Amino acid sequence: MTCSGAVPVFTGSSIRQPVCGSIHETRQLFLTGRSTVAAHVRNVLDAIRDTDPEIGAFVAVAGDGALREADAADRMIRTVGEAAFRERPLLGVPVSVKDLIQTRDLPTRRGSLLPNRRAAADAPAVARLRAAGAIVVGKTTTSEYGWSASTVNRLAGPTRNPWAPDRTAGGSSGGSAAAVAAGLCAASIGTDGAGSVRIPAAFCGVVGFKPSFARIPYVPPCADRLAHVGPLARSVADVADLMAVLTGPDQRDPDSSTGPLASRAAPASLRIGWLEFPGTSDEVRGVTEAVPSVLTGLGHRVERIEVPFADPYAALVDVVAAAEADGTAPEDEHLCDEGRLAVVRYGRSLTGAAVIRAEEVRMTLRATLAAVMERYDLLAMATVPIEPFDADAVAPPWAADPADLLWLAWSPATYPFNITGQPALSLPAGLTSRGLPVGLQLVGRPGDDDLVLRLAARVESELAHTMLPSGCESQGGR
Repeated sequence: MTCSGAVPVFTGSSIRQPVCGSIHETRQLFLTGRSTVAAHVRNVLDAIRDTDPEIGAFVAVAGDGALREADAADRMIRTVGEAAFRERPLLGVPVSVKDLIQTRDLPTRRGSLLPNRRAAADAPAVARLRAAGAIVVGKTTTSEYGWSASTVNRLAGPTRNPWAPDRTAGGSSGGSAAAVAAGLCAASIGTDGAGSVRIPAAFCGVVGFKPSFARIPYVPPCADRLAHVGPLARSVADVADLMAVLTGPDQRDPDSSTGPLASRAAPASLRIGWLEFPGTSDEVRGVTEAVPSVLTGLGHRVERIEVPFADPYAALVDVVAAAEADGTAPEDEHLCDEGRLAVVRYGRSLTGAAVIRAEEVRMTLRATLAAVMERYDLLAMATVPIEPFDADAVAPPWAADPADLLWLAWSPATYPFNITGQPALSLPAGLTSRGLPVGLQLVGRPGDDDLVLRLAARVESELAHTMLPSGCESQGGR
């Protein structure tokens, strides 16, 4: 179902071959001598400059510093060969970083005209990628402060879906998903506060993982305790490689110091609850309805169940709006995105009692889903119930008016699991009749990240034939 290095990049009506393949393919390039790291990184930077204006995935592109890192990686490979990858498993791999995540050498504008007064230093996730040898080739586009699940802001044009340039890449990690899908980097790291990794992964036909809350440190931490850092890549194996590098506590994120519950041993035959959320389109259902039989074919027990909780969207809005209101002063309103400003102004109207009621909804949902997860090892469902909407829109038409505060209501299968902090992964399930990707979401208990990844890899293997576009063959990163 993933294309293992082959996805369409549109130039008018033609399809370009991707520059970057998977992490494994990239390693093989260097180990077999088919490319040096320096030549590969130079090709990637050239491709971003040539191709990205049509997609809008990047807001900043690396320069000579990335090439110097590539030269150093080549020297290491020449000196010690394959042993170079033992301490640096991502050596020479081109990655991108969402524009919400701080970096020391590239500007972090947070998708906004508002000034960013945070220090120009690497966030823990970025520092860990670099320590593993990865080369940051650019910063990827986001909506302002990541407020919407599209990638539209006042800095530049919208991020376009590499599968269909008139459609959105999703958001708010839309730049990351589009960059990976277009083969402009091997992997990316994004943030997910209500679906912002998984929605664009589903729309762009890549794998996106929101790990258990605090599995990857989030610095500076968010007071709403909804936000997760998560990887996006071309395959589940690549996501697992990234997770091995990214996880672990950091004292700057107090939640990461305790970390999620330890992963438990799982039975060979899993109990899986299959959900369909309201608003699921016939096109999405037509792709995902084959998945339960795939799961049973793998030896698991699948039970179709009703969504076992009330929609927590109203509580989510109150928590998010209160946090957004705290981050924008009235004198800065002229610099704000119109849609986010509506959220900020609503947040200022909230009382402390309203926020506490929203927190009570969070506690109730956590308890409800904890009880559900006593009956099921995993939950499975379509990641997003609809196809990608227009590229320049912040939401489908019925949810696009900022005054209605419905900017995320169209993605009911993603935000509940931010509220509960459960691990949730989106992987490609297939294409609609219009040729647009559809995502499958797998959700586990807090701490069961490895179980989610293991089942996702098996399902990915079973569905591998469905996402290969006609005439698109992997170039192996050349």
